[in-house]
Amino acid sequence: MRVFVRVVETGNFTRAATTLGMPKTTVTNFVQSLEARLRTTLLNRTTRRVIVTTDGALYYERAVQILSELDELDSSLSNSQSQPSGRLRVEMAGAFADLVVIPALCDFYQRYPQIKLDIGVGDRLVDYVVENVDCALRGGTPGDQSLIARKVGEMTMTLCAAPFYIEKFGEPQEPEDLMRDHVAVGYLVAQSGRVMDLELQSSERSVEITPNYILSVNDARSYVNAAIGGLGVAVAPGFMVEDALASGTLKPVLPGWTAKALPLYVVYPQRRHLSNKVRVFVDWLAKLIQTLPADRV
Repeated sequence: MRVFVRVVETGNFTRAATTLGMPKTTVTNFVQSLEARLRTTLLNRTTRRVIVTTDGALYYERAVQILSELDELDSSLSNSQSQPSGRLRVEMAGAFADLVVIPALCDFYQRYPQIKLDIGVGDRLVDYVVENVDCALRGGTPGDQSLIARKVGEMTMTLCAAPFYIEKFGEPQEPEDLMRDHVAVGYLVAQSGRVMDLELQSSERSVEITPNYILSVNDARSYVNAAIGGLGVAVAPGFMVEDALASGTLKPVLPGWTAKALPLYVVYPQRRHLSNKVRVFVDWLAKLIQTLPADRV
């Protein structure tokens, strides 16, 4: 039943076998034996994908409910007797993984030695079902209503630019300069395909602008590297640019102006039962972020 559900969710036998960690022939044999026992065709196969039959769709809907209830029952009996265990697939930005999460993971493994973490890095769009992703750490308010989101903190943002950029173009005096005579490094939001607007505020007013740019990227580390290379003004998380500011490869700009803090959310698919391994990781991550110095996140 679990194998059949994974084939439906991933769209073909090869991806299902990969996510289940078993040979493709085993996946095929399991589905064939299930069809033989039920005496009906659940899936129509083509060379590239599988198509769920009417009987297959009905069976899938009930199978998901039954498996969810079974997992909940198993978990309720076992959680009090054993440590959470198994593989946990997590997605997060590479910079946050490198600079914040991975340096602290020894503490997590001391608490939960039976959990194996698979961390995917990047700010790309994720298909949680097909890729079997348990949860993701994301900056900004989630727009996908199919996901459950838990706010775990905020990132302090810093306005800065490279000395090379300042020498060539001067310093912007007002946020609106980034729409006229100056450029910012664009951050491309994967969900919308648009460059992120900048929300800036001073003691007197708040503005939201869509900046000029000559380069946009969809990865946080590439974004900071582009700013260091002189390709525009950056509005970046403080923990990502603290070393560059200390060394002088980046300099603060627009004094008197601050960028709106970027909220941090852990998101995960809507499931009737949230596994214990996901719960303990999300709780640990939230505590980690809350204990960081204010100037880091």
